[in-house]
Amino acid sequence: MRVRKEPRGGVTVISLDGRLDSETAPQVQQDLQALLPEEGLVVLDLSRTLYMSSAGLRVLLLTYRQARHGTVRLALTGLSPEVRAIMEATGFLGFFTVVESVEQGVEALTV
Repeated sequence: MRVRKEPRGGVTVISLDGRLDSETAPQVQQDLQALLPEEGLVVLDLSRTLYMSSAGLRVLLLTYRQARHGTVRLALTGLSPEVRAIMEATGFLGFFTVVESVEQGVEALTV
């Protein structure tokens, strides 16, 4: 799993590339903690996340809590139909602004 950070006009875009499961979740959580600013706008791009287990959902929840602890507005993009369905069934979807693309995420957060 690769975690990358890229600034886009005042918004931090963090991309996850690979599988987010029990094997990769601890390192991804550590990476996200380091990359998530204490304040600002963040789009978490999951369009290249090939698989997400319950451990991955926990990483998203912890990231949400970290964002709320500071003053970070967070949007998710690129959810696969499977991940979206799981997040909806568990109530996680309601925690996030969910958009279809990074560009829509940037727009949603900057309006």
